[in-house]
Amino acid sequence: MDRRHFLGTGIGAGASLALGGLARPTAARGAAAKDATKWRTFEVTTRVEIASPSGVTRAWVPLPLTVDTDYQRSLGQSAAGNAKVTRVYRDAKYDAAIFYAEWPAGEKAPVAEVTTRHATRDRAVDPTAPGNVVPEDPRVLAKYVESTKLIRTDGIVRSTALEITQAATTDLDRGRAIYEWIVDNTFRDPKVRGCGVGDIGWMLETRNLGGKCADLNALFVGLARAVGLPARDIYGVRVADSAEFKSLGKSGEITKAQHCRAEFYLPTHGWFPVDPADVRKVVLEEKGGLPLGDPIVRRARVKLFGAWEMNYLCYNYAHDVKLPNSAGDPVAFFMYPQAETAEGRLDSLDADSFRYKIVARELTA
Repeated sequence: MDRRHFLGTGIGAGASLALGGLARPTAARGAAAKDATKWRTFEVTTRVEIASPSGVTRAWVPLPLTVDTDYQRSLGQSAAGNAKVTRVYRDAKYDAAIFYAEWPAGEKAPVAEVTTRHATRDRAVDPTAPGNVVPEDPRVLAKYVESTKLIRTDGIVRSTALEITQAATTDLDRGRAIYEWIVDNTFRDPKVRGCGVGDIGWMLETRNLGGKCADLNALFVGLARAVGLPARDIYGVRVADSAEFKSLGKSGEITKAQHCRAEFYLPTHGWFPVDPADVRKVVLEEKGGLPLGDPIVRRARVKLFGAWEMNYLCYNYAHDVKLPNSAGDPVAFFMYPQAETAEGRLDSLDADSFRYKIVARELTA
């Protein structure tokens, strides 16, 4: 297969870019520290094959965060395959990077392969230590208190959020109260397809508080936004085994290892990582299932309010994403490869019939 390099960043929002030379993204607020001893490097390859093409065929693959952070750095990307058109797009609102491939009618075996490399290191924010961060752009914060199609901030979402946080006096207290409420009141439902849908209004109205990460962490985000606390989902995929919790890692083939995390904003400490959904995953899956009061669960509960183990690749924060050149509806969030033929959108949760495969490997010096 013909392998070519392409730019993962550096293009304007909503613009496109033909495959070209390799580039590094620029640093963002909270840029990575100079100490590189704690960083790990991973290579992630996503291969997409369209089993039953019909007419013009298109595919979209999520790419890593478009800017470096203090816990993830992009190290370049490459692509291969037989697509006649390949581009990188960036979502105008959320800056999500999207690899796009297109095949003409008559192509019997469409295939594309995207390989990314990134470095990560574990992330932890201590709210009791003095903060020293560059304030976030107010326009960014305003974006992360808005409603989306499935993450409402009015009605039952707001009334629930107000009840949960009624005793809280600070942003940290509000974030903690919502986190603890989700851990106490929700559950991970193994019957839910993929990572869930994230329709939090429906969850609260029906009192069906079961789901997976895109449900439970979206609930955190919506409840936080409903009381004016900027919050966002981070969509990505696990790329390695966990050093601490067997249920919170995946290595090798990671086709079904997508995971959604969350964070909220503290003026004193910047974006603060949380993951109540993974606490409920530990309850359900660690050692065959554990009660909420088990010491292992308690350890996860404490750790996941303020820390992420970065055996993980962050893709984007995007919601209601209109895939470029797509005839279909926007996707609620962009975490899985997507494809369309003349007959419509393929099922992104059916990797076998869609024929996509994601593989991760750690690179060592």
